[in-house]
Amino acid sequence: MEQIAVLDETFPFLREQFLGNSILEWLIAAAVLLLIVFGTAIIRRILLRVLGRVAHRTDTAFDDIFVSAIGKTNLFFAAVIGLVVASYPLDLPEKIVAGRGYLLSITVILQIALYASAILEGLLAHARSMREKQDDAAALTAFIAVKYIARVILWSVVLLIIMDNLGVNISALVAGLGVGGIAIALAVQSILGDAFSFVAIIFDKPFEVGDFLIVDDKLGTVKKIGLKTTRIQALQGEEIIFSNNDLLKSRIRNFKKMAERRIVFSFGVVYQTPAEKLEQIPVYVKEIIDSIETARFDRAHFFRYGESSLDFEVVYYIETGEYKKYMDAQQEINLRLFRKFKQEEIDFAYPTRTLFVTSAEKPAESDTGRNLQ
Repeated sequence: MEQIAVLDETFPFLREQFLGNSILEWLIAAAVLLLIVFGTAIIRRILLRVLGRVAHRTDTAFDDIFVSAIGKTNLFFAAVIGLVVASYPLDLPEKIVAGRGYLLSITVILQIALYASAILEGLLAHARSMREKQDDAAALTAFIAVKYIARVILWSVVLLIIMDNLGVNISALVAGLGVGGIAIALAVQSILGDAFSFVAIIFDKPFEVGDFLIVDDKLGTVKKIGLKTTRIQALQGEEIIFSNNDLLKSRIRNFKKMAERRIVFSFGVVYQTPAEKLEQIPVYVKEIIDSIETARFDRAHFFRYGESSLDFEVVYYIETGEYKKYMDAQQEINLRLFRKFKQEEIDFAYPTRTLFVTSAEKPAESDTGRNLQ
Protein backbone atom coordinates (compact mmCIF):
# COMPACT_ATOMS: atom_id res chain seq x y z
CA MET A 1 0.00 0.00 0.00
CA GLU A 2 2.87 2.36 0.81
CA GLN A 3 4.27 1.76 -2.69
CA ILE A 4 0.89 2.62 -4.22
CA ALA A 5 0.73 5.82 -2.12
CA VAL A 6 4.22 6.75 -3.33
CA LEU A 7 3.07 6.22 -6.93
CA ASP A 8 0.04 8.41 -6.31
CA GLU A 9 2.25 11.19 -5.00
CA THR A 10 4.79 10.78 -7.80
CA PHE A 11 2.20 10.56 -10.59
CA PRO A 12 -0.84 12.56 -9.49
CA PHE A 13 -2.79 11.68 -12.67
CA LEU A 14 -2.96 8.07 -11.44
CA ARG A 15 -5.48 9.19 -8.82
CA GLU A 16 -7.91 10.21 -11.53
CA GLN A 17 -11.07 8.11 -11.71
CA PHE A 18 -12.03 6.07 -14.77
CA LEU A 19 -15.32 4.16 -14.58
CA GLY A 20 -15.27 4.36 -10.80
CA ASN A 21 -11.66 3.15 -10.43
CA SER A 22 -8.36 4.96 -10.48
CA ILE A 23 -6.04 4.58 -13.42
CA LEU A 24 -3.57 2.89 -11.11
CA GLU A 25 -6.13 0.21 -10.27
CA TRP A 26 -6.78 -0.33 -13.96
CA LEU A 27 -3.06 -0.63 -14.60
CA ILE A 28 -2.71 -3.19 -11.83
CA ALA A 29 -5.63 -5.16 -13.27
CA ALA A 30 -4.02 -5.06 -16.71
CA ALA A 31 -0.72 -6.23 -15.25
CA VAL A 32 -2.47 -9.16 -13.53
CA LEU A 33 -4.18 -10.05 -16.81
CA LEU A 34 -0.91 -10.00 -18.76
CA LEU A 35 0.87 -11.92 -16.02
CA ILE A 36 -1.70 -14.70 -16.12
CA VAL A 37 -1.76 -14.93 -19.94
CA PHE A 38 1.99 -14.78 -20.50
CA GLY A 39 2.67 -16.91 -17.42
CA THR A 40 0.29 -19.58 -18.74
CA ALA A 41 1.96 -19.47 -22.19
CA ILE A 42 5.47 -19.79 -20.69
CA ILE A 43 4.52 -22.58 -18.32
CA ARG A 44 2.76 -24.46 -21.13
CA ARG A 45 5.81 -24.16 -23.35
CA ILE A 46 8.21 -25.33 -20.62
CA LEU A 47 6.01 -28.30 -19.71
CA LEU A 48 5.62 -29.32 -23.34
CA ARG A 49 9.37 -29.18 -23.91
CA VAL A 50 10.43 -30.96 -20.71
CA LEU A 51 7.67 -33.57 -20.60
CA GLY A 52 7.93 -34.09 -24.35
CA ARG A 53 11.57 -35.12 -24.01
CA VAL A 54 10.70 -37.51 -21.21
CA ALA A 55 7.79 -38.97 -23.19
CA HIS A 56 9.96 -39.66 -26.24
CA ARG A 57 12.31 -41.75 -24.10
CA THR A 58 9.58 -44.11 -22.91
CA ASP A 59 7.71 -46.82 -24.84
CA THR A 60 4.34 -46.21 -23.25
CA ALA A 61 1.81 -44.03 -25.06
CA PHE A 62 0.10 -42.63 -21.97
CA ASP A 63 2.73 -39.98 -21.25
CA ASP A 64 2.48 -38.84 -24.88
CA ILE A 65 -1.28 -38.52 -24.42
CA PHE A 66 -0.72 -36.47 -21.25
CA VAL A 67 1.66 -34.13 -23.08
CA SER A 68 -0.85 -33.77 -25.91
CA ALA A 69 -3.53 -32.82 -23.38
CA ILE A 70 -1.28 -30.10 -21.90
CA GLY A 71 -0.89 -28.71 -25.41
CA LYS A 72 -4.67 -28.11 -25.45
CA THR A 73 -4.28 -25.35 -22.86
CA ASN A 74 -6.10 -22.49 -24.60
CA LEU A 75 -4.59 -19.02 -24.19
CA PHE A 76 -7.94 -17.43 -24.96
CA PHE A 77 -9.42 -19.23 -21.95
CA ALA A 78 -6.35 -18.17 -19.93
CA ALA A 79 -7.05 -14.57 -20.98
CA VAL A 80 -10.68 -14.88 -19.87
CA ILE A 81 -9.62 -16.32 -16.51
CA GLY A 82 -7.01 -13.56 -16.15
CA LEU A 83 -9.62 -10.93 -16.99
CA VAL A 84 -12.02 -12.27 -14.37
CA VAL A 85 -9.33 -12.58 -11.69
CA ALA A 86 -7.96 -9.07 -12.46
CA SER A 87 -11.44 -7.57 -12.19
CA TYR A 88 -12.06 -8.65 -8.59
CA PRO A 89 -10.24 -5.66 -6.94
CA LEU A 90 -12.10 -3.24 -9.20
CA ASP A 91 -15.31 -1.50 -8.40
CA LEU A 92 -17.58 -2.66 -11.23
CA PRO A 93 -21.34 -2.55 -11.93
CA GLU A 94 -23.50 -5.21 -10.29
CA LYS A 95 -24.33 -6.93 -13.58
CA ILE A 96 -20.64 -7.41 -14.38
CA VAL A 97 -19.92 -8.60 -10.83
CA ALA A 98 -22.79 -11.10 -11.08
CA GLY A 99 -21.73 -12.34 -14.54
CA ARG A 100 -18.03 -12.76 -13.98
CA GLY A 101 -18.59 -15.74 -11.68
CA TYR A 102 -20.58 -17.49 -14.40
CA LEU A 103 -17.94 -16.57 -16.97
CA LEU A 104 -15.16 -17.99 -14.80
CA SER A 105 -16.98 -21.27 -14.14
CA ILE A 106 -17.88 -21.71 -17.84
CA THR A 107 -14.29 -21.02 -18.90
CA VAL A 108 -12.89 -23.55 -16.41
CA ILE A 109 -15.44 -26.17 -17.51
CA LEU A 110 -14.59 -25.68 -21.19
CA GLN A 111 -10.86 -25.92 -20.51
CA ILE A 112 -11.33 -29.13 -18.52
CA ALA A 113 -13.49 -30.44 -21.37
CA LEU A 114 -10.65 -29.74 -23.81
CA TYR A 115 -8.27 -31.73 -21.60
CA ALA A 116 -10.75 -34.60 -21.37
CA SER A 117 -11.35 -34.55 -25.14
CA ALA A 118 -7.60 -34.64 -25.84
CA ILE A 119 -7.08 -37.59 -23.48
CA LEU A 120 -10.06 -39.45 -24.96
CA GLU A 121 -8.88 -38.90 -28.53
CA GLY A 122 -5.35 -39.92 -27.57
CA LEU A 123 -6.54 -43.19 -26.06
CA LEU A 124 -8.71 -43.96 -29.10
CA ALA A 125 -5.87 -43.07 -31.47
CA HIS A 126 -3.53 -45.39 -29.58
CA ALA A 127 -6.06 -48.22 -29.74
CA ARG A 128 -6.60 -47.54 -33.44
CA SER A 129 -2.86 -47.65 -34.18
CA MET A 130 -2.71 -51.06 -32.52
CA ARG A 131 -5.53 -52.24 -34.82
CA GLU A 132 -3.78 -50.80 -37.87
CA LYS A 133 -0.80 -53.02 -37.15
CA GLN A 134 -3.19 -55.99 -37.31
CA ASP A 135 -4.66 -54.69 -40.60
CA ASP A 136 -8.17 -54.77 -39.12
CA ALA A 137 -10.24 -52.56 -41.44
CA ALA A 138 -13.51 -53.22 -39.64
CA ALA A 139 -12.05 -52.18 -36.30
CA LEU A 140 -10.82 -48.92 -37.84
CA THR A 141 -14.37 -48.19 -38.97
CA ALA A 142 -15.62 -48.98 -35.48
CA PHE A 143 -13.16 -46.56 -33.90
CA ILE A 144 -14.47 -43.75 -36.10
CA ALA A 145 -17.99 -44.45 -34.86
CA VAL A 146 -16.85 -44.78 -31.23
CA LYS A 147 -14.88 -41.53 -31.48
CA TYR A 148 -17.92 -39.69 -32.81
CA ILE A 149 -20.23 -41.12 -30.13
CA ALA A 150 -17.72 -40.33 -27.36
CA ARG A 151 -17.44 -36.73 -28.54
CA VAL A 152 -21.21 -36.33 -28.60
CA ILE A 153 -21.53 -37.73 -25.07
CA LEU A 154 -18.66 -35.64 -23.69
CA TRP A 155 -19.86 -32.32 -25.07
CA SER A 156 -23.48 -33.11 -24.19
CA VAL A 157 -22.41 -33.58 -20.56
CA VAL A 158 -20.38 -30.35 -20.73
CA LEU A 159 -23.39 -28.47 -22.13
CA LEU A 160 -25.62 -29.76 -19.32
CA ILE A 161 -23.05 -28.77 -16.68
CA ILE A 162 -22.77 -25.26 -18.15
CA MET A 163 -26.56 -24.89 -18.22
CA ASP A 164 -26.74 -26.06 -14.62
CA ASN A 165 -24.13 -23.45 -13.61
CA LEU A 166 -26.16 -20.77 -15.38
CA GLY A 167 -29.12 -21.64 -13.18
CA VAL A 168 -31.15 -23.55 -15.78
CA ASN A 169 -33.25 -26.39 -14.35
CA ILE A 170 -31.88 -29.31 -16.33
CA SER A 171 -33.99 -31.98 -14.61
CA ALA A 172 -36.93 -31.40 -16.94
CA LEU A 173 -34.56 -31.19 -19.90
CA VAL A 174 -32.88 -34.49 -19.01
CA ALA A 175 -36.28 -36.13 -18.54
CA GLY A 176 -37.42 -34.79 -21.91
CA LEU A 177 -34.26 -36.03 -23.58
CA GLY A 178 -34.84 -39.41 -21.98
CA VAL A 179 -38.38 -39.69 -23.32
CA GLY A 180 -37.27 -38.41 -26.72
CA GLY A 181 -34.37 -40.85 -26.74
CA ILE A 182 -36.71 -43.75 -26.02
CA ALA A 183 -39.02 -42.69 -28.84
CA ILE A 184 -36.12 -42.39 -31.27
CA ALA A 185 -34.70 -45.73 -30.12
CA LEU A 186 -38.03 -47.45 -30.77
CA ALA A 187 -38.27 -45.84 -34.20
CA VAL A 188 -34.80 -46.96 -35.27
CA GLN A 189 -34.69 -50.16 -33.25
CA SER A 190 -33.54 -52.28 -36.19
CA ILE A 191 -30.74 -49.88 -37.14
CA LEU A 192 -29.58 -49.53 -33.52
CA GLY A 193 -29.67 -53.31 -33.10
CA ASP A 194 -27.39 -53.75 -36.10
CA ALA A 195 -25.11 -50.93 -34.90
CA PHE A 196 -24.71 -52.46 -31.44
CA SER A 197 -24.18 -55.87 -33.04
CA PHE A 198 -21.44 -54.27 -35.14
CA VAL A 199 -19.73 -53.00 -31.99
CA ALA A 200 -20.07 -56.47 -30.44
CA ILE A 201 -18.53 -58.08 -33.55
CA ILE A 202 -15.59 -55.67 -33.54
CA PHE A 203 -14.71 -56.00 -29.86
CA ASP A 204 -15.82 -59.59 -29.12
CA LYS A 205 -14.42 -60.84 -32.46
CA PRO A 206 -16.54 -63.94 -33.20
CA PHE A 207 -15.17 -63.54 -36.73
CA GLU A 208 -12.98 -61.14 -38.73
CA VAL A 209 -12.50 -60.11 -42.33
CA GLY A 210 -11.00 -63.08 -44.20
CA ASP A 211 -12.55 -65.78 -41.99
CA PHE A 212 -14.38 -68.69 -43.65
CA LEU A 213 -17.86 -69.07 -42.12
CA ILE A 214 -20.78 -71.44 -42.38
CA VAL A 215 -24.01 -69.72 -41.31
CA ASP A 216 -26.94 -72.16 -41.37
CA ASP A 217 -26.82 -73.43 -44.98
CA LYS A 218 -24.74 -70.51 -46.31
CA LEU A 219 -20.96 -70.55 -46.47
CA GLY A 220 -18.25 -68.21 -47.67
CA THR A 221 -15.46 -65.80 -46.76
CA VAL A 222 -16.08 -62.56 -44.84
CA LYS A 223 -15.27 -59.62 -47.11
CA LYS A 224 -16.56 -56.60 -45.17
CA ILE A 225 -18.03 -55.87 -41.74
CA GLY A 226 -20.14 -52.73 -41.95
CA LEU A 227 -22.11 -50.67 -39.47
CA LYS A 228 -25.38 -52.39 -40.45
CA THR A 229 -24.47 -55.40 -42.60
CA THR A 230 -21.76 -58.01 -43.02
CA ARG A 231 -20.88 -59.16 -46.54
CA ILE A 232 -19.75 -62.72 -47.27
CA GLN A 233 -18.32 -63.94 -50.57
CA ALA A 234 -19.85 -67.34 -51.32
CA LEU A 235 -17.85 -70.14 -52.92
CA GLN A 236 -19.95 -69.83 -56.07
CA GLY A 237 -18.90 -66.19 -56.37
CA GLU A 238 -22.04 -64.31 -55.33
CA GLU A 239 -22.13 -61.94 -52.36
CA ILE A 240 -24.34 -62.82 -49.39
CA ILE A 241 -25.44 -59.91 -47.20
CA PHE A 242 -26.43 -60.48 -43.57
CA SER A 243 -27.69 -57.88 -41.13
CA ASN A 244 -25.34 -57.84 -38.14
CA ASN A 245 -28.14 -58.53 -35.67
CA ASP A 246 -29.45 -61.55 -37.59
CA LEU A 247 -25.92 -62.85 -38.10
CA LEU A 248 -25.15 -62.89 -34.37
CA LYS A 249 -28.44 -64.69 -33.70
CA SER A 250 -27.42 -67.49 -36.07
CA ARG A 251 -25.23 -70.50 -35.40
CA ILE A 252 -21.88 -69.54 -36.89
CA ARG A 253 -19.16 -72.06 -37.68
CA ASN A 254 -15.84 -70.28 -38.06
CA PHE A 255 -13.24 -72.47 -39.72
CA LYS A 256 -10.53 -69.80 -39.51
CA LYS A 257 -10.49 -70.25 -35.73
CA MET A 258 -9.56 -73.93 -36.05
CA ALA A 259 -6.17 -74.66 -34.55
CA GLU A 260 -6.19 -78.04 -36.31
CA ARG A 261 -8.55 -80.05 -38.48
CA ARG A 262 -9.59 -83.68 -37.82
CA ILE A 263 -9.81 -85.72 -41.02
CA VAL A 264 -11.61 -89.04 -41.46
CA PHE A 265 -11.43 -90.91 -44.77
CA SER A 266 -11.88 -94.49 -45.91
CA PHE A 267 -10.92 -96.75 -48.81
CA GLY A 268 -11.45 -100.35 -49.80
CA VAL A 269 -9.35 -103.18 -51.24
CA VAL A 270 -10.52 -106.25 -53.12
CA TYR A 271 -11.57 -109.42 -51.33
CA GLN A 272 -8.77 -111.32 -53.03
CA THR A 273 -6.16 -109.42 -50.95
CA PRO A 274 -4.14 -111.86 -48.77
CA ALA A 275 -4.51 -111.57 -44.98
CA GLU A 276 -0.80 -110.82 -44.57
CA LYS A 277 -1.10 -107.73 -46.75
CA LEU A 278 -4.31 -106.65 -44.97
CA GLU A 279 -2.35 -106.60 -41.71
CA GLN A 280 0.32 -104.35 -43.27
CA ILE A 281 -2.06 -101.75 -44.74
CA PRO A 282 -2.46 -99.75 -41.44
CA VAL A 283 1.35 -99.73 -41.15
CA TYR A 284 1.70 -98.33 -44.67
CA VAL A 285 -0.89 -95.65 -43.98
CA LYS A 286 0.86 -94.58 -40.75
CA GLU A 287 4.22 -94.29 -42.51
CA ILE A 288 2.73 -92.17 -45.28
CA ILE A 289 0.90 -89.77 -42.93
CA ASP A 290 3.91 -89.42 -40.63
CA SER A 291 5.97 -88.34 -43.63
CA ILE A 292 3.63 -85.34 -44.24
CA GLU A 293 4.97 -82.33 -42.31
CA THR A 294 1.61 -80.77 -41.40
CA ALA A 295 -0.18 -84.08 -40.65
CA ARG A 296 -0.40 -86.06 -37.41
CA PHE A 297 -1.47 -89.72 -37.55
CA ASP A 298 -4.20 -90.91 -35.18
CA ARG A 299 -5.40 -94.38 -36.26
CA ALA A 300 -6.03 -96.72 -39.20
CA HIS A 301 -8.23 -99.86 -38.96
CA PHE A 302 -9.78 -102.57 -41.10
CA PHE A 303 -13.30 -101.86 -39.89
CA ARG A 304 -15.87 -103.39 -42.25
CA TYR A 305 -16.70 -106.03 -44.83
CA GLY A 306 -18.31 -104.06 -47.62
CA GLU A 307 -20.48 -105.31 -50.44
CA SER A 308 -17.58 -105.38 -52.86
CA SER A 309 -14.56 -104.39 -50.75
CA LEU A 310 -12.65 -104.79 -47.51
CA ASP A 311 -12.97 -101.32 -46.00
CA PHE A 312 -10.37 -99.38 -43.99
CA GLU A 313 -10.97 -96.19 -41.97
CA VAL A 314 -8.19 -93.66 -41.32
CA VAL A 315 -8.14 -90.70 -38.92
CA TYR A 316 -5.45 -88.02 -38.87
CA TYR A 317 -5.05 -84.32 -37.97
CA ILE A 318 -3.88 -81.35 -40.04
CA GLU A 319 -2.13 -78.84 -37.78
CA THR A 320 -3.77 -75.84 -39.44
CA GLY A 321 -7.31 -74.68 -40.09
CA GLU A 322 -6.65 -73.64 -43.71
CA TYR A 323 -8.72 -75.69 -46.14
CA LYS A 324 -6.17 -75.47 -48.95
CA LYS A 325 -3.40 -76.94 -46.81
CA TYR A 326 -5.74 -79.73 -45.76
CA MET A 327 -6.48 -80.55 -49.41
CA ASP A 328 -2.78 -80.43 -50.30
CA ALA A 329 -2.02 -82.93 -47.53
CA GLN A 330 -4.93 -85.21 -48.47
CA GLN A 331 -3.84 -85.21 -52.11
CA GLU A 332 -0.28 -86.11 -51.13
CA ILE A 333 -1.55 -88.96 -48.93
CA ASN A 334 -3.75 -90.31 -51.74
CA LEU A 335 -0.91 -90.23 -54.27
CA ARG A 336 1.58 -91.93 -51.96
CA LEU A 337 -1.00 -94.55 -50.97
CA PHE A 338 -1.70 -95.27 -54.64
CA ARG A 339 2.03 -95.73 -55.39
CA LYS A 340 2.53 -97.92 -52.30
CA PHE A 341 -0.38 -100.21 -53.17
CA LYS A 342 0.86 -100.54 -56.74
CA GLN A 343 4.31 -101.45 -55.42
CA GLU A 344 2.87 -104.05 -53.02
CA GLU A 345 0.41 -105.39 -55.63
CA ILE A 346 -2.63 -104.45 -53.57
CA ASP A 347 -5.69 -103.56 -55.61
CA PHE A 348 -8.18 -100.88 -54.67
CA ALA A 349 -11.74 -102.10 -54.81
CA TYR A 350 -14.43 -100.60 -56.96
CA PRO A 351 -18.09 -101.61 -57.22
CA THR A 352 -18.07 -105.10 -58.80
CA ARG A 353 -20.24 -108.19 -58.71
CA THR A 354 -18.97 -111.70 -59.34
CA LEU A 355 -21.36 -114.20 -60.95
CA PHE A 356 -20.60 -117.88 -60.36
CA VAL A 357 -22.03 -120.23 -63.05
CA THR A 358 -22.24 -124.03 -62.58
CA SER A 359 -23.43 -126.60 -65.14
CA ALA A 360 -26.45 -128.80 -64.19
CA GLU A 361 -26.19 -132.66 -64.66
CA LYS A 362 -28.13 -134.12 -67.61
CA PRO A 363 -30.97 -136.42 -66.53
CA ALA A 364 -30.26 -140.13 -67.04
CA GLU A 365 -32.09 -141.89 -69.92
CA SER A 366 -34.78 -144.25 -68.68
CA ASP A 367 -35.44 -147.74 -69.96
CA THR A 368 -38.96 -146.73 -70.80
CA GLY A 369 -37.76 -144.14 -73.18
CA ARG A 370 -35.41 -146.57 -74.82
CA ASN A 371 -38.19 -149.06 -75.34
CA LEU A 372 -40.45 -146.43 -76.88
CA GLN A 373 -37.81 -145.74 -79.43
